[in-house]
Amino acid sequence: MSQDKNGNKRSDGNEPHQYQAGSTTSREQDQWKERPPYRIHDKADFDAKWKGKCHCGAVQYELSRERPLASKYCHCTTCQRMHGAPFQWAAIFHKTDINFTNGHHDLGWYDPTSKSTTHHLPCKVQCAYCRTPIMDEGRNMILLFPTLIEGINTPEGRKAFEVQSHMFYQQRVVDVKDGKPKFKGLADESARVDEETGEVIPGSEPKEEDK
Repeated sequence: MSQDKNGNKRSDGNEPHQYQAGSTTSREQDQWKERPPYRIHDKADFDAKWKGKCHCGAVQYELSRERPLASKYCHCTTCQRMHGAPFQWAAIFHKTDINFTNGHHDLGWYDPTSKSTTHHLPCKVQCAYCRTPIMDEGRNMILLFPTLIEGINTPEGRKAFEVQSHMFYQQRVVDVKDGKPKFKGLADESARVDEETGEVIPGSEPKEEDK
């Protein structure tokens, strides 16, 4: 990995795990393949409720949970830039809720903090071929993107993945006047803001015991 004159990172193609191809687990850095969310489930023990895939179909997965633990819109500038969109739609699941049925050795990782392509949590996960964002992998949870899920446009899909709130709303590039709670930072961990002005609502800061 090198840097250009502006300080931007540039890949020289030799970083470990640049494309995540191969099924070896002999090296310590390859042990991720045996742990959730990448460990393949026994079909008899996995009751699939939803299916999803990337644009080219190389990466495919199933979900065993009927509804995500939470569903939110994130307006932070990192999500805007990484997705090329006004905000990110994120559905939160346990790492054991997902089962990759195809292509989990064809995933690419990106750590936006260090601008590295190594598997360092938290990180962005994408298809190494078509570059479709698959999920954000955190230390304890994963954030999936509902637009990859089959049936998301059905009434059942829209209801199951209905958004509860907006995060980092002050960084928005578009106003979303849907009546959902808007937060200055992380949902339920920061002050709420007005959905029209973006100003902090007085008295909405979470109490210390609530954090």
